[in-house]
Amino acid sequence: MSGLIGKKIGMTSIYNENGKNLPCTVIEVGPCVVTQVRTEEVDGYTALQLGFDDKTEKSALKAEVGHAKKAGTTVKSKLAEFKDFDEDYKLGDVITVDLFREGEFVDVTASSKGKGFQGVVKRHGFAGVGQATHGQHNRLRAPGSIGAASYPARVFKGMRMAGRMGNETVTIQNLRILKVMPEKNLVVVKGCVPGHKNAYVLITK
Repeated sequence: MSGLIGKKIGMTSIYNENGKNLPCTVIEVGPCVVTQVRTEEVDGYTALQLGFDDKTEKSALKAEVGHAKKAGTTVKSKLAEFKDFDEDYKLGDVITVDLFREGEFVDVTASSKGKGFQGVVKRHGFAGVGQATHGQHNRLRAPGSIGAASYPARVFKGMRMAGRMGNETVTIQNLRILKVMPEKNLVVVKGCVPGHKNAYVLITK
């Protein structure tokens, strides 16, 4: 679907016309530059590769510099592909936040916050086992049994255990756009989106 690359600014709340306080997320969206045009003849599918957020040539690879010069733009920090644009765009064209309208619904994709190595209580919502008394001293947040002994004599795949949590690609669907501010390249969507502040997000119609 058509969309743009943005950057999560943070959360706030606004009042709607009925006086209800709505939690919302502010996202800086675009302007995005068309850095590559995928075609059916060359690539086997049609799409636009967009670039967002400048970075210095000193910190870029030579291939990135050459790729940006073909499009007649500066090196971009974030590249992503989108399909099904209504208009025909050419290499080097700039797409702004005007692509979106207030009241329409969008999907937002980003990497969730990384939580590091976590136990089963935080990672999977386990209640914890055992009693807090009768001599027990260190098993309150333990996972308990992870399988039988002699048969099947192994731990099944997918067993919920401790491990790394977060830092996964997450898509939140059907977020309503409450406000579009073209002069500041900002979009305000209802609810929360994944990622930390200043994280790159993909907004698709």
